[in-house]
Amino acid sequence: MTMAIQKTGSCRLALACLLMLLISVPLISEAWALQINGLQMPHSFIADPAGDVYFISNINGEPEARDNNGFITKLDKAGAVTGLSFIRGGQNGVILHAPKGLAVVGRTLYVADLEAVRAFDTTTGRTVTTVTVSTSPTPDLASLVADAQGMLYASETNSNTIYRIDPSRNYAVSVLVQHAQLAGPRGLAIHPKTGNLIVASWAKGKLLEVTPQGIVSELYSNSFFSSRFNNLDGIDFDSWNNLYIADYTAGKVWRMRPSKRFDVIAEFLPSPANLSVDRKNHLILVPFQQVNAAEMNGLESPIKSTKPRDMSDYGRDWVPRSK
Repeated sequence: MTMAIQKTGSCRLALACLLMLLISVPLISEAWALQINGLQMPHSFIADPAGDVYFISNINGEPEARDNNGFITKLDKAGAVTGLSFIRGGQNGVILHAPKGLAVVGRTLYVADLEAVRAFDTTTGRTVTTVTVSTSPTPDLASLVADAQGMLYASETNSNTIYRIDPSRNYAVSVLVQHAQLAGPRGLAIHPKTGNLIVASWAKGKLLEVTPQGIVSELYSNSFFSSRFNNLDGIDFDSWNNLYIADYTAGKVWRMRPSKRFDVIAEFLPSPANLSVDRKNHLILVPFQQVNAAEMNGLESPIKSTKPRDMSDYGRDWVPRSK
């Protein structure tokens, strides 16, 4: 195995917790959680939906600093790092200050970087284009997501704004919604059935739904009697329409089932940030921003079968077996 497993500190705790990602997963003798180390403030971790590669954004400094030293890490289908600094600010003419949200459409990797969305070739890492999105005096684009038509959406936490970017119209930028009700929009996901945008609130611990017309409604919000969430970051759906939610300050990953039942699937985690789901391989991808590590973990298939369970039921059939 080409990745080192960190044996001490909070990263070890993260590994132990995420090994039990689903309460229903039986204990097994072979490791099926892979940890990536050597990162620098990793914020987002995504899979290329069309291939077998992964990308991690590294802020590498203050989250709003214009230091041009942010970088993107690339991994192969087995989770091995093939380019720690596959794309790096200050090299090969690249500008990349504090990369956060990521999205892949075709052969283009989109990166949210303060006020701009920067596009790169997923194979070569070369710059494709740069789109200025925000005019805020304190720009901080946090998350990106693409819908089935390739339309991009970007959240800006500081200004309570969600932008829409249309690559088919020369990357035309418009405001989908700007409202205090968003309460610091952070993570973004596309609802697999409605196509609406699902938004995680950083400031109020809310989950919201936004239509293509910019109409906002609440899916869940904390109440006086029940304060389930703290500061929410990444969200994403799996292949079975479960929504996974990272609570950054509480150190938890939640699962919201289609019935809106909530389960804590991992806790005591160090700063889980903008997680995502690799729906092709049934994996959850979690970056730990403050401890410079990230993990890939299998998700259990809910489909019942008469055959004995094996690693393929948890998205880990391609992991080398222990000898």
